[in-house]
Amino acid sequence: MTRNTLELYLVRHAIAADRGKAWPNDDARPLTREGIRRFKDVVKGLVRLDVELDLILTSPLTRAEQTAELLSAGLRGKPTLKVVKALAPGTPPADVVSALFGSAKQRRLAVVGHEPDLGQLAAFLIGIRRPILFKKGGVCRIDLPAVMVRSRGTLIWFATPKLLRLIGRP
Repeated sequence: MTRNTLELYLVRHAIAADRGKAWPNDDARPLTREGIRRFKDVVKGLVRLDVELDLILTSPLTRAEQTAELLSAGLRGKPTLKVVKALAPGTPPADVVSALFGSAKQRRLAVVGHEPDLGQLAAFLIGIRRPILFKKGGVCRIDLPAVMVRSRGTLIWFATPKLLRLIGRP
């Protein structure tokens, strides 16, 4: 990675409680115990891949914030978290990119969010038409030029949560 490159990790939130009577407010749905356990194992896989972050930006929804907290707690250096309203579901990719580049001066950045938004953002960043499908707890790395004018990012890797849990096993 060069000085003029942003290492961006897109992370879908972990398994959350089902929508329904118990959680009528979708924004407040928390992670399940299984979601927490599995995502901690995903983070172990990221550590084995030597992922280091300067900052984690997260959607304001509870399940994304909890996922971001687990990510920060499990990585070396315990990166800072920042809630970004533009990462809430339904924000167009171009607006998300503006928010990312407007608020982040770091070189290694994670974004914790939701589907289908993350898949659409990934497609927008690398210049493809169809969104990439993120499973809950899935992660991809896209390297971007520090100043995105007309250039696109490069998809470095994309990993399912199952693969990352396997990598994280001792």
